[in-house]
Amino acid sequence: MTVIDDLTSALGPGAVLTEPDDLAAYSTDWRGAGSGRPHCVVRPSATAEVATAVRLCHEAGVAVVPHGGGTGLSGGALPDDSGTQVVLSLARMRRVREVDAAGDTLTVDAGVVLADVQAAAEAVDRLFPLSLASEGSCTIGGNLATNAGGTAVLRYGMARELVLGLEVVLADGRVWDGLRPLRKDNTGYDLTQLFCGSEGTLGIITAATLRLFPATPRHATAWLALPSVEAAVSLLGQVRARAGQSLAAYELVSREALDTVLRHVPGARDPFGERHDWYALVELSGATDDEGLEPALEAALTAGFEASLVTDAVVAGSPTQRESLWLLREGISEAQNHDGASLKHDVSVPVALLPDLLADTAGRLEAVLPGVRLVTYGHVGDGNVHHNLAAALDGGSDDDLRAAAGDLADAIYDAVAERGGSISAEHGLGTAKRDANAARTDPVELDLMRSIKQALDPDGLMNPGKVLPPR
Repeated sequence: MTVIDDLTSALGPGAVLTEPDDLAAYSTDWRGAGSGRPHCVVRPSATAEVATAVRLCHEAGVAVVPHGGGTGLSGGALPDDSGTQVVLSLARMRRVREVDAAGDTLTVDAGVVLADVQAAAEAVDRLFPLSLASEGSCTIGGNLATNAGGTAVLRYGMARELVLGLEVVLADGRVWDGLRPLRKDNTGYDLTQLFCGSEGTLGIITAATLRLFPATPRHATAWLALPSVEAAVSLLGQVRARAGQSLAAYELVSREALDTVLRHVPGARDPFGERHDWYALVELSGATDDEGLEPALEAALTAGFEASLVTDAVVAGSPTQRESLWLLREGISEAQNHDGASLKHDVSVPVALLPDLLADTAGRLEAVLPGVRLVTYGHVGDGNVHHNLAAALDGGSDDDLRAAAGDLADAIYDAVAERGGSISAEHGLGTAKRDANAARTDPVELDLMRSIKQALDPDGLMNPGKVLPPR
């Protein structure tokens, strides 16, 4: 019998996809930037079935590639081109297992869509703060496996800071039940944190116990015109000094990024009558009207104008206006797809070095490919920018952009490394950044990572080729 026969016998024919039309959705990423060829796709509906599928693949020596919502940007959920790897989709595992409002925890299957996790929290007047542009499609298992970031990191931290416990199927099919809703647990190595950010290379996350927070239905939101990135960094301090912990988001948007949204996103409009080089979306949030969000925002903007850090501002006066401002930020990634090829770069440096990084890379990139467009946006408060590249609108060539991709990436990554930054702030390494990261990482750190991989997956069958390059 083949591994497909074994999987079909154990899980039923409906759980195993083999037809080309069915496999197509698992053969490329959502941008069409990467591709692979699955041997088959397994769609278990419960942890026990995931364990069975992984055990059967382990016994047959067949590699397993976990697949969540398919929204990744680094190729982490794609099989290789060999046609021998089994894709394991968690899309059918969408149970909300337990909601504990008293303990502020929520336990869900890994296949639950992020927006549904947020809704489950809202149903008990709580907040799950992880927020991404892809939240209507991405799944919590993938979010944790890649240690997702998003727009709320400034206040709540990365995905790994929002999880208390995990359930994980290991490489040999055993199940580790670490679904403990404890804030304090000093009983050895923190295995939960080991699997967060591992991109399925150490095991498959099948469920998670998540942290909830008090709901924050009140918002004060402003879209600001700024003269420079230096001004954006300086203004951050002004806002923090007046808003404190109520500062929930501080997003940077370049004019090029805004123009991309205005060209392609229905309903998007420029809040100002004239063009500016840079913009910021600032949002304060709280539980009640007594927290003084509007006065705090007004005080911060007044200080910004007086210090010539802000040149214009629009404050949302209603939920609809707030949504229209957020559309300008959250529509960027999708809008870029309509302009042709784009090279996605997700990097971070210490906040104070952001202006220097962006000025330096602009010159380096122009030297590599004259006229290359920089579609830059990101999260000023945590030093993370999405430094995406596209061909010039007039006379630019996608083929030339792709041909220069390696040199363009090196220009950005070298500049980031020189400033002690990360070439993958929140998207993960997958295959897209695997080699570039290894070339810029301390050999001792790489050896430690390889030791962990060898200990948990000695046969190298869990999402092989991702995160760590072959020796």
